[in-house]
Amino acid sequence: MKQRMGVPFHPARFFAGTLLAYQQSLSTEPILVLTALLAVYIVLGILYESLVHPLTIISTLPSASVGAMLALMLFKQDLNIISIIGIVLLIGIVKKNAIMMIDFALQAEREGGKSTKDAIFEACMLRFRPILMTTMAALFGALPLAFGTGTGSELRRPLGISIVGGLIMSQLLTLYTTPVVYLTLDKLRLRALGKERDTFHPADGSTPSAAI
Repeated sequence: MKQRMGVPFHPARFFAGTLLAYQQSLSTEPILVLTALLAVYIVLGILYESLVHPLTIISTLPSASVGAMLALMLFKQDLNIISIIGIVLLIGIVKKNAIMMIDFALQAEREGGKSTKDAIFEACMLRFRPILMTTMAALFGALPLAFGTGTGSELRRPLGISIVGGLIMSQLLTLYTTPVVYLTLDKLRLRALGKERDTFHPADGSTPSAAI
């Protein structure tokens, strides 16, 4: 039996300790992801001065995560720390699609006086090419990580595969889901404001619509 620092060395005990350290390192990952999403929501809420529009932007992230997981399963890669880093990177890369559309839609509503439906439709039409160009640039930048060979390629491959899979899935889905979510949340917001108007009774006797 080999001796290590005066203590008998047991391979099973050694690998069990490594597995325990790996599980402990992954135990805080959900908290980190939720913290990142909360930080994104707060920043976007301050930017748009709204509690609704940040939800539209965050709604694009599940499709990217699903695409990353499917790509890892397709190429038979494990969900390790490197691939989780790629999924976290997708939070910053993917949400720019919705940001580009919502920025234009809000500007068209506030300055152009257009309806919500016309504004988001025009945003999708005019922002399609910039969204496609930025997504393709990020995708082609991650391809060498996904399919590269050489020293250390086995460490970089899960990162590239998760990024490429998440970008492809998000590009296919968010162009359709973002306008739907935007219109749905806007209808819910207007419905909530309508209820407030119905239940609001000013003390000075003025009409609720004039007070609001």
